[in-house]
Amino acid sequence: MSTSAILDSRYSWARLLVTLAIATVANVGMWAVIVVMPAVEVEFGADRAAASLPYTLTMIGFAVGNLVIGRLVDRFGITLALCAAALLSAVSYGLAMLAPDMIWLSAAHLFLGLGTAAGFGPLIADISHWFQRRRGIAVALVASGNYLSGAIWPTALAGMLAESGWRSVYATLAGVTLLVVIPLSVVLRRRIALSAQGDSAATSASNAARVGLSPRQLQWILGLAGIGCCVAMSMPQVHIVAYCVGLGYGPTVGAEMLSLMLLGGVVSRVISGLVADRFGGVRTLLVGSILQCIALFFYLPYDGMVSLYLVSAIFGLAQGGIVPSYALVVREYMPPQEAGTRVGFVMMMTILGMALGGWMSGWIYDVSGSYQLAFVNGIFWNGLNIAIMVLLMMRSRPARPRMQPA
Repeated sequence: MSTSAILDSRYSWARLLVTLAIATVANVGMWAVIVVMPAVEVEFGADRAAASLPYTLTMIGFAVGNLVIGRLVDRFGITLALCAAALLSAVSYGLAMLAPDMIWLSAAHLFLGLGTAAGFGPLIADISHWFQRRRGIAVALVASGNYLSGAIWPTALAGMLAESGWRSVYATLAGVTLLVVIPLSVVLRRRIALSAQGDSAATSASNAARVGLSPRQLQWILGLAGIGCCVAMSMPQVHIVAYCVGLGYGPTVGAEMLSLMLLGGVVSRVISGLVADRFGGVRTLLVGSILQCIALFFYLPYDGMVSLYLVSAIFGLAQGGIVPSYALVVREYMPPQEAGTRVGFVMMMTILGMALGGWMSGWIYDVSGSYQLAFVNGIFWNGLNIAIMVLLMMRSRPARPRMQPA
């Protein structure tokens, strides 16, 4: 088949829908601990920083899993990786249910994060091979599965959490993961021929030569930027439920704000994908980072219930397109045959930023008794990401021809 018959084809879009369904279920392991955090804190008598530890270890596992599973996808394809990851996630849910203390629970979440990772970076890298003209929107839609998962599942399971406790929630998620992810992953067993990636490889080589950085150098620069943006991003996403509990609004209100935030992120990711198809990943990432920084400022003066609903929606709309834009930058500047590994590394760094920021915000709260300084901390880290993107965009500009003397 010709490249035009493979890329952006009807099969590509059908594969995208299946991939999005898998992502919506596989990613729930990243969000479950956020919703149960207040219940866990009460049950084990932990302070806020200790209660944040399972989330931090989930994100560490999630980060490492994006790199490790990304390499497996490059070598063996997405189906095998997804099946193994679904089994690992289900076992991890079971181990968490048996936890007698915070140490056990945190260790179980480390493995849960590792299994959950298959639903993010590896799926993004896989779908990017099947699109060229519409790669931005395709990557954005698959990345939206992460936010759809966070928007749908916490609200859907809130009643079960209130009536039966967090252990019942985890039992349900273990079963759903096995019943959905494994059968759908078999549908994705077809692999794309490397010959279809010729134009993509030529474009990425040309872009890399213009920016003057090796793939490894660019990978580390993007990783540093990812840490900066996601330390900032983690404050509202990780602590909004606990923040609302502390303000007296209760965990249900916090879960609703989280869902609103993540639904806004879905809208943002779709819009950012459309923008990236026209203007490229670097510019889209820079705009998203600036908007996220502005949204973080809004959290400082407003803590009323209505205003927090509004600010959470604004924050979701501002920041949703940032992380998938990193994957687009990787595909624009790096060889396609290394997509799983390179995308996995950059996703790993963004997730480590989420893990660091989630713990750091809890620690700042314990020290200061308020989340105000945690928001300020996020704003400073966001500035690092903006500075790196500005530098990269300036280096990416084509050199102006010099005027020759008459």
